[in-house]
Amino acid sequence: MTIQSIKMPDIGEGIAEVEVVAWRVSVGELVAEDQILADVMTDKATVEIPSHVAGTVVSLDAAVGEVVAVGTPIIHIKTAVALMDNGQVAMDKEAPADLEVSLAPASPAAVQTAPLPAPVASHCGLDPQSRTSELHGSSQVVAGEKPIAAPAVRQRAWALGLDLSTVRGTGPAGRITQADLDAATATPSANSSVPSTPSADPRYAQRTAEETLPVIGLRRKIAHKMQEAKRRIPHFTYVEEIDVTELEALRGRLNTEFGKTRGRLTLLPFLIRALVLAVREHPEVNARYDDDAAVITRYAAVHLGMATQTEGGLMVPVIRHAEALDLWACAAEITRLAEVARSGKATREELSGSTITLTSLGPLSGISHTPVINHPEVAIVGPNRIVERPVILNGMVVARKMMNVSSSFDHRVVDGMNAAEFVQRLRGYLECPGTLLLG
Repeated sequence: MTIQSIKMPDIGEGIAEVEVVAWRVSVGELVAEDQILADVMTDKATVEIPSHVAGTVVSLDAAVGEVVAVGTPIIHIKTAVALMDNGQVAMDKEAPADLEVSLAPASPAAVQTAPLPAPVASHCGLDPQSRTSELHGSSQVVAGEKPIAAPAVRQRAWALGLDLSTVRGTGPAGRITQADLDAATATPSANSSVPSTPSADPRYAQRTAEETLPVIGLRRKIAHKMQEAKRRIPHFTYVEEIDVTELEALRGRLNTEFGKTRGRLTLLPFLIRALVLAVREHPEVNARYDDDAAVITRYAAVHLGMATQTEGGLMVPVIRHAEALDLWACAAEITRLAEVARSGKATREELSGSTITLTSLGPLSGISHTPVINHPEVAIVGPNRIVERPVILNGMVVARKMMNVSSSFDHRVVDGMNAAEFVQRLRGYLECPGTLLLG
């Protein structure tokens, strides 16, 4: 046997350190060559770390949430070995896990004879036997460990008065699902903190559960990004009301005519096209500001960041060269990027390089908001929900579809007058949507 130390590999692009966000294996587990060991996060994307050997995990040397430098040992694996004809140590893939091979080291570093390090808790806090049962859908959270559950599941559990640490998770890696909450609340049991008294109304039950959530992975990146943006950028927000009645009518006609052959259009491709045209006349908003070097860089290309909500948190995939896309090509790229972001498959290139950002919560957008600029950009545009209401038009009260657009700007780079002119130009294109097809 020999102990192989697997180090944090060089991911490239000058990345010097990464954060460990999840372990895919546990101490004592048998792993195969090329099996994924861990997920780590760079400043933009999550990267999978594979094993280059087969064997048994001896120790996990970095905790979830720990930031480690490239080249740092992160895991030790005990491997079965054999001697090749040239005398070098080689992996014996056919050897059983408990085979002991006694070898003289070819070099001082070839074999480590020090005692095995004490097992380090895995990301689930489970021993190998518990992990086996977990993979078969019978996981129970170990005391003191954070239950694995999506934000929607946590919110519903809170509303039900359930302590997630008492709920058995049947999802992957012991993740608690909505079905697990249904099972926990179907009949009175020890899994539920809701009083079992038939006359008690669980909506008014006292709730005492507390949950401590470490800020790691994507959530840590979001927190740092938002903090930097608000600390370094003097924001000002400009809100304008836009009549989108004609735009919605055009969108409906295009979907009726071309929806089955070219795909249906949402409002976003029209907003992006209007933004692209307005940027041509106001290049000062399609820029980045390096405040350390005091240099503003304006871009002819519009690399549009699309703020996208995922299960893990906010991500901003980038539509490259939005100025070169028609409505349907833009719609297809929006769908593709949203899918890769929400599935965790977005690449570093797809999450970097934006020059201006569009943020939208769709029907949850409210009537107005104050979007935070995606540093080091200088502008962000955020449409709000469409509301049909009475408007005076040509001396008559008529029903119109109205939408507010909330935009924030970096006041060091964009003056109030420039911002107002840009938004008014955007409004002009959206209120006369035929112009979007001419530019």
